[in-house]
Formats: sequence, structure tokens, C-alpha cells
Amino acid sequence: MAKKERAAERPAAPTMDDRIADLRARQARAREMGGEEGLKKHRASGRLPVRERVELLIDANTWFEIGALALPELRTSRHVPGDAVLTGFAKLDGRNIGVIGIDSSVLAGTTAPTSMRKQGRLIEIAQKNGFPIVLLCDADGGRIPDVMGWRFSGLPLDFKTFLKRTDGGPLVPRAAAVLGPSYGDSALHASTAHFVVMTQTSSLALVGPSIVEQATGEVVSDLELGGPAKALANGNAHMAVDSEADAMNAIAAFLSFLPANSSLPAPAAPARAPRTPAEELERIVPLGAKTGYDMRQVIEAIADEASIFPWADEWGGALLTCLARIGGQPIGIVANQPIVRAGALDAHALTKEHDFVDLCDSFNLPLVFLHDVPGLLVGGEAEKTGILKAYERLALRISTANVPKIGVVIRKAYGGGHFAMGGRPLHPDFLFAWPTAELGFMAPETGVRTIYRRKLEEALASGGVEARDRLAAELEVEWTAESEPWEAAAHLSLDDVIEPAKTREILIQALTYAWGDRERVSP
Repeated sequence: MAKKERAAERPAAPTMDDRIADLRARQARAREMGGEEGLKKHRASGRLPVRERVELLIDANTWFEIGALALPELRTSRHVPGDAVLTGFAKLDGRNIGVIGIDSSVLAGTTAPTSMRKQGRLIEIAQKNGFPIVLLCDADGGRIPDVMGWRFSGLPLDFKTFLKRTDGGPLVPRAAAVLGPSYGDSALHASTAHFVVMTQTSSLALVGPSIVEQATGEVVSDLELGGPAKALANGNAHMAVDSEADAMNAIAAFLSFLPANSSLPAPAAPARAPRTPAEELERIVPLGAKTGYDMRQVIEAIADEASIFPWADEWGGALLTCLARIGGQPIGIVANQPIVRAGALDAHALTKEHDFVDLCDSFNLPLVFLHDVPGLLVGGEAEKTGILKAYERLALRISTANVPKIGVVIRKAYGGGHFAMGGRPLHPDFLFAWPTAELGFMAPETGVRTIYRRKLEEALASGGVEARDRLAAELEVEWTAESEPWEAAAHLSLDDVIEPAKTREILIQALTYAWGDRERVSP
């Protein structure tokens, strides 16, 4: 064959148009996610495809994707778009965020080395440049055989960046939506988040039911293992909602209280009057120290209307923690809940408070403590759950918090419970009390029967039950008088005693002076 003829048979070199057509074809395949069959099965479970989830979350037309053409290290005949994870950046309410969305329509969203690299890359960029990370969790753990044997040990999972920034740069908020069965690294993602919201049909656990059964013989469903009821009660999640759209709205609401990173002030909003008139506070809180009431009603008379965002209501229920605004300024509120065990704090409540204080101090939200606490829960069960260690960790975290800390003793503040609520030894910027306040190391009735036990026994022996009870009543009157706020204010243990109706007004002023003229950023 002639040389000229052989040259004619050689394929023509690809043109730029050919290259662009190839690129567009590959991009189209990446957007297919699990394909027609995988998406059909995914939708049948009541879940949305990951790209639709992202569109629900972000501002329209702001998606900027990275890693779309990623493929597994171990290739098979099956196409695995993006290695089952979507990563990119977008705007949420006009602010930058990074998004990691697990694509469970592809191989159940299982994790492999490439998907880990994508996630790590997203986290690295978001942390370096100081904007929040949103995690959309829905995955069935590690992918076999991609993580078997030596491959598991060599997984590209850098805990120095995956869990928390450790290079001294500013922290960024993390929020996670658990939208299906979430095990393995999806569960790990959720554990790093400052806020976790779940849908009612999702679950969250270290491993899934199939592995639990093989390891322990225990047969459980997804919901029994890690459904919302379990996750909310043990503090793994902070809120449960009915739909995926509700979950995205909850994330947007949560992030609206926080700065893009810890080096910036928390964003203010226009001030609103409270939902409940301030004068109602005199009616809401009963005078009797043992009479229950819902502290949420007090918060609604202090915070701006429609600004209260509950955080972990079902965990440690004797304590309420919520984000809110007061005069438009974002704050964190820590408040005892008298209708749950009279507000006595157990290890769960103390751990919850520790994590909430850490959240607020990290992201420049002042703390407002509303005291009505009979003390710490005591007894064998309390000790078994580690109340002493939880108390010590909390006291240290409050005392070292640099954001403004304002306390108001609503009705009672006794013993270690008073300190756990940011009492004077934990260095609040201001500490106020209502005229109804009682302070001391123990409630009058308990204190009299403990401290004056021998006197009461002598009265019983010499004069009978009537004499003992009369002496106890006299001692309780003396004890109560000593517990009232007047002597505390006289000796400057309190900064002032205030009228209930003026609580909001005084908190706004106190926060202004606690911040001072510096930028509203915690050192």
C-alpha cells in the first residue's frame, strides 16, 4: 500500500468541537445520578434525588459544582456518577456556603476513596475561605470492595480537617440534614455539625441494622436503631421535621443566626416587639417556688417575635436552649424548664448546655441565662450517668466563654444548679434577679431538715410532732428571708433587682454595655 493511501486511513485528530462535545456528554452522564432505575427506586422510598435537595436549599441559579466528573478508583461496568457524592458551592440567603450531598440513588450513597477526596476538598476550601458547610446525609456506610483490607487503612480521610479546623483559623458553622438511613461517614458528618435536623423517616447511627445483627445478634429496624425519637433523646440530632423542604428551611433559619465564620460578628436583623407583652411576665410566673409553669412563655415575652429557634428540645428536657433575637441582636438563651422534673439538671441537660454554650461562644452570640433551678439531680442514677464530670466540664466552659453573659434569676437558684446556670463564680458580665428570687446552696425546706436535723429530732423527742413542725416552719421562714434577693443586692452578689416587665429592656441595655465599643466578636 502506498504511503499516501495509509495516511488517508488514519483518523482525523479531534477538533475543539469534538472535545467540547465529549465534555458535555460526560457532564450529562454525571447529572444522571442513579439513572432511570436508580432514581425510580429512590423516589419510591419517599426521598428526593440529591440535586433536587440542593435546589431546595440554595438560592436559585447559584450552584457552582466541583468534582462532577469524579469516578471510583475501582471501576466496574456500572457507571457511578460523581462517585455517589455531590460537592459544590452556592448562595443561601445571599451568603456563601459549601454543600456536600450524598447521592443515595447511586450504590446506596456508599463511601469510597474518591468520594472521600471530594468531600475533603470541599471542606478544605470552605474552611480556608471562611463560609458555612451544609451536609446532606443519606448513605449506607462504606462501599465493598472499595474499602476492604489495606484500602480501609489508606482511606483519604484527614481528621485534622474533616472534623474541625485545627490550624488556628476561624471556625465555620456546620449544619446537617439527615434525609434517609445515614451510617458510616454520613453519621460522622452529622456528629461534626452544630445543628442536625432529621426527617421523620430517616435514621442516624454509627452502623446500619445489618451490621448490628451480624455483630451482636440484635435485630432492629432503621427507626428502632437511630430514628428521630432515639437521635433526639440522645443528643445526636437537634430537631425533627416532616419533609425535606422543612429540613432545608430549618438549616437556613439556623445559619441566619450565625456569622459566616467565627471571626465575624453574628448578623443582626430588624428589631421586633415580643409576641407576649412584657407585663404578662408578672402573671406567667407563679409565686410558689414549687408551682410549675412553662419557661417558653417567659422567653416569648423577652425575645423578638418569631425569632425563637429551639435547639435540642428533646435532649435534657429540664433545660431549654434556643437561639433568638432581642432588639434585633442574635443571642443564645439557656433557661431552666420547671415543668420537667422541676428544672433539676441531670447529666444530659448539663452536656447539652455545654455544647450550646460552646456553639454560642464560638460564633459570637451572647448568652442569656434564665434561672429557676432547684439544683442538680442527685442519687445513684445521676452518678451512674456521670453528672459530676458533666458539671465540671460545663462550669469550665461557661467560665472561659468570652461572649457577654447575662443572668436573670427568675424565681429560684440553688446550689450547683445556680453555678451551672452561670452564677457569680462563673463570671457573668451582669447578674440580675426578680423580687421573687431565692438564692442559696439549698432550698429552705431541704436545707432546714438537713442542717438542723438534730434540733428537729430534739424538738420531736421533747414536744412531739407539733413542736418539731413548728420549729421547722420558723427555721424555714428565717432561711427564706436569708435567700431573698435583697441581701444579695446589698452585698453586690447581684447587680440589681428588677421588675419582671423590665427584663427585656434591661437585657438589651446590659448586652450593649457588655459588648462595649469593640467589634462584637469573641476573642
